[in-house]
Amino acid sequence: MVSTKGSSSPSKQLTRAEQEVRSAAERLNSQIADALAAVAARQSPGGLDELEASPDRLERAARDLAVALRELVEERQEKDKL
Repeated sequence: MVSTKGSSSPSKQLTRAEQEVRSAAERLNSQIADALAAVAARQSPGGLDELEASPDRLERAARDLAVALRELVEERQEKDKL
């Protein structure tokens, strides 16, 4: 998993796009942790339900991160034009 803690200077205010990337990355990391927990919960009640839900949640979180990263690229390209 990728850590997002401490990756930016505390004195620098994050842009909206940077905040979105950070939030999306944290959600994806959380979904990865949940999927790993579902894999480990072999015999627990409800474990199969969690495992079955994991692929959709992971895809959604990964898609959200990809969208946020594209928005950040656009934001930085606009900033470079100035």
